[in-house]
Amino acid sequence: METSLPHQPRWQVIACWFSAIFLSVLFAVSGAWKLSAPLDWAARLIQMTVPGELSMPGTLAVGVSELFGGVLILIPRFRRWGAFIIALLLVIFIIFVGLKYDVLRGAECSCFPWLKRAVGPMFFVVDLLWLLMALAVAHWARPSSGVRAASFILGVVCVFAGASYGINLAQQSGIEAPDKLTIDGQPGTVKAGKVFLYFFDPECMHCFEAAKRMKDYAWKDVKVITVPTRVPHFAGQFLKDTGLKAPVAAEVDALRERFKFTDPPCAVLLEHGRQKHAFIQFDEKQPHETLKQLGYIE
Repeated sequence: METSLPHQPRWQVIACWFSAIFLSVLFAVSGAWKLSAPLDWAARLIQMTVPGELSMPGTLAVGVSELFGGVLILIPRFRRWGAFIIALLLVIFIIFVGLKYDVLRGAECSCFPWLKRAVGPMFFVVDLLWLLMALAVAHWARPSSGVRAASFILGVVCVFAGASYGINLAQQSGIEAPDKLTIDGQPGTVKAGKVFLYFFDPECMHCFEAAKRMKDYAWKDVKVITVPTRVPHFAGQFLKDTGLKAPVAAEVDALRERFKFTDPPCAVLLEHGRQKHAFIQFDEKQPHETLKQLGYIE
């Protein structure tokens, strides 16, 4: 089957294939990575100032779009559609980071597993180059056809996204906490009763604001324990400044190994040492609304 336009120069055919393969690998892997760890990516979106209620739908939507576009652009029959999807995603990324630039400047943008980069001028340069590649592929590729076949691929991607999301939720249920912890310098345990473990970075303003809101929660027979993820010597001042009255646990590595997450703030609700719920959303509504629905605060 012919995969190029009539009378198309050979260099354009080669450039189209090279660009399509590059963008396919980049976006398909990125999308699969997001869909394989949706809870982690939802937390990252919150860190990027995406509203909490949109973090999970946003993760799934971006992951599905990236994977779908990455697959389509690799198949000559669907290449133009895939290129347009990837171009649209890049435009959205550029606009979003541009609008949030003052907040996100210098922050790590690990949207692609092997590519580490920070938000800065080069972010826009690189994304614009990728956008030009996608538009070139769309221009050089033959018109796409086969809506039914493309819809089937989209369905497969959506099934993968749903299955991965369900598996990740199931893995978050019932995780057992370590038997012993050091709490405020003394041997302690979280195996008895209800415990709310709050993981925070003392130098994180998002963690700071979340702690200030939580200090006013009216807990129902729940013990709050805080866990600094870094610079633990600043934990005391952090708690003093936020007004959150809670002891500090020292075994961050052991706890983080059990209750996996990316960046704080994060929290885990335990009953008799086993996880009942994990929280990655911290704003004016959460985790207050969920804790109230579960009956842990008034």
